[in-house]
Amino acid sequence: MCTSTELFSGKGGELLMEESMKDYERELEASFRKISEGDLISGTVIDVNEEEVTLDLKYYAQGIIKAEDMSNDPSFSLMTDVAVGDEIEAEVISMDDGHGNILLSKKEAQQDTAWDVLKTYLEEKKELTVKVSEVVNAGVVAYVEGIRGFIPASQLSLQYVEDLAPFQGRQLNVRVITVDPEKQKLVLSAKEILREQEKEAHDHKVAMIVPGTILNGTVESLQPYGAFVALQDGLSGLVHISQICEKRIKKPSEVLKVGDKVKVKVLNTNDGRISLSIKAAEENAQAEEIEDTDAKQYSSGESLGTSLGDLFAKLKL
Repeated sequence: MCTSTELFSGKGGELLMEESMKDYERELEASFRKISEGDLISGTVIDVNEEEVTLDLKYYAQGIIKAEDMSNDPSFSLMTDVAVGDEIEAEVISMDDGHGNILLSKKEAQQDTAWDVLKTYLEEKKELTVKVSEVVNAGVVAYVEGIRGFIPASQLSLQYVEDLAPFQGRQLNVRVITVDPEKQKLVLSAKEILREQEKEAHDHKVAMIVPGTILNGTVESLQPYGAFVALQDGLSGLVHISQICEKRIKKPSEVLKVGDKVKVKVLNTNDGRISLSIKAAEENAQAEEIEDTDAKQYSSGESLGTSLGDLFAKLKL
């Protein structure tokens, strides 16, 4: 029969003994650890089924979270949203669930900390992905950190939304725009992110336009200070009143009307805005006409013969 010394002899034995000592230290530490009802504790998921989640608390007892104590979100699913290895923080509800386990609630833990987390999201303008769980009057509902959030219809899209039904079950990128713990009010917005994405796409298109380029456009509106011209790819630019024509005018409507087709020259594309000039485009066209005329005047129009016959014909003997 092997003694304990023989069992742990050699390099392999030393490693085994070291691991055993660490296990013993962990068990000893757990035995001195004090856990009470109401405490917030963290554990690692070691088992998941449709009814409950089991956590390793590094304690002499395991933690159990029942399905109804995981989340307020009606779309939440243990089998879909929880996996072995996940770290979960929960509140101790009971030191014994009747089977020697510690009964926990993630919902209770979230209620204690969620509003502080939501305030941080508001301050940081953090982008969140949520799933619409319910369509209600004038908007939809989605949960963040276990808290019920409202997304008004006016904050769902860049355009007016009349039919909310298609949003049921959809995932949306949103930001927190209102947090009021006292009134239990959480308001979210998808529109803010969509507006930023639209601006980014617009600015990229504008940046691709080279100043000096001549473009075709259509006058889409007239203002006292100039005319807005619709260009390609959904872009538009401003022709300042001073850039409409050579002569001095008091208002753009003296020489332009909505719907007119015009050629414009891109002056600059600063800050995502396109400055245009009808006058400069016309000057360019005139300059090109002059160059074309000059080129024709300097050309004799005769073709040079290269045959021997052509050469002898021009010799004077």
